[in-house]
Amino acid sequence: MFEGLFQPMHLLVILVVALLIFGPQKLPELGKGLGEGIRGFKRAMRDTDPDDHKNPPPPPPANTGSGGNTAAH
Repeated sequence: MFEGLFQPMHLLVILVVALLIFGPQKLPELGKGLGEGIRGFKRAMRDTDPDDHKNPPPPPPANTGSGGNTAAH
């Protein structure tokens, strides 16, 4: 289905269309922004540790409001 999607001629046509739409001065800025976004995404994926269960959050404090604690009387 997508065998011929990224052939050199198709990529050239996409580049020419992008050049016509954004202009030659804007393309480097767009490429830089795209690269920074991809790097940031990769960094966020790398920093997300699937073993976060090693340090679980502390349990919530016990409810000592009503009943239950008869030793203090």
